[in-house]
Order: sequence, then structure tokens, then C-alpha cells
Amino acid sequence: MPHLSRLLENYPALAGCADALRRTVAAVLACQQNGGTLFVAGNGGSGADAEHIAGEMLKGFLLPRPLTVAQKEKFAAQGLDGEQLAKKLQRGLRCVSLLSHPAFASAFANDVDADLIYAQQLFALARTGDVVLGISTSGNAENIRQLFITARALNLTTVLLTGNRRGAAEKYADLVLAVPAAATPQIQELHLPLYHALCAEVEARFFAEQS
Repeated sequence: MPHLSRLLENYPALAGCADALRRTVAAVLACQQNGGTLFVAGNGGSGADAEHIAGEMLKGFLLPRPLTVAQKEKFAAQGLDGEQLAKKLQRGLRCVSLLSHPAFASAFANDVDADLIYAQQLFALARTGDVVLGISTSGNAENIRQLFITARALNLTTVLLTGNRRGAAEKYADLVLAVPAAATPQIQELHLPLYHALCAEVEARFFAEQS
């Protein structure tokens, strides 16, 4: 895994996350290969990180992702407009940020329970083989804990991206990426290179032949 090796060269403090990151890459690869979806969620800055991950998955990150010949032919069948469109579209990897439905979130928070906005979406959208990545610098975000409980009930793989405080959500996490920091800003600074390496490794497996 070249991106993981580069990560550890640049951030030796993250050596303790290496095994969990390898296993997370493998889980996300298996999910994507089987047509599954990576669900991501967090709060505040961690919510921004979740959106960032979705952005790297849904479009080209480090590698080009041109459409396949068969896909281009289907667009070309729609005429010149379709042919031109196919030149700009990129293949993506299935990823849903659970922050991205504000109308639903405000309604469910008002009508039912704000701590369950992520759990409810996962319950409605997830399918066997999906992976859930929750980000919480403390590990104690209640909506992430409830999300993981729901994921466990659905027999999904759960990954917690956190700091060294080992919070309550960890009980329901299959894989834990715990960076060696306690203060929120420092935790978030170490989260970014970790999830960039994750996205790069997954992308390389699917699209390296296009580069």
C-alpha cells in the first residue's frame, strides 16, 4: 500500500494506526467491489471531514477516472450532447455523507430525536456489505454512538476515527483509528492525512490503470 507507506514516512506518530488503517482499506475495498456504500458522519469540524471524504470518493482524487468504453457508448447514443457530457463525467465510488440531508435532519430532530438523525438515515439507506465511518474526536458523540449501534444491528462494518480518549462509541466499532492526540484541533490535524491515505488507497485499486 504505497499511500500508507508514504503516510507513515510523513507522519511517524501515526504508526499505531497502521494495522487498523490497512483493515479499513480492505473493508472499504470489499464494500465497493460488491456495489456497496461507504456512509460517513461527524459533527462540527468532524462533519466537515466527513463531507471531505465523500468529496474524494465521489470524483477523481489523485487519479483520473474516465468513463468506460461501454459507458461512453451509452452517452454517445444520446447524441452529441451526451458524447460531450461523457468527456467530463468521472466515475465515482459510492459514498454518502449523512450530513447532506438538512431538511430531513431538522424534521427528525424536531419531531423525534436529534441524536438519531444519522441512525435513522442509515436504517433507511444501508444494505448488507456497507461500511460506516463515524468521526468523533472524543469518541463520545452520542449521534455517532447511536449510528454504530444501528450499524451493528444491521450487521455492517463500523470504523471509528477518533483521538486517544477512547470514548463510548468505541464499544460498537469494529475498527478504531485512534490518533495519538487529546486536543480536538490536533486530533483533526492528524485525521486528515489518515483519511486522505484511505481514499487514495481505495482509488488506486480501482483506477490506477487509468493513470
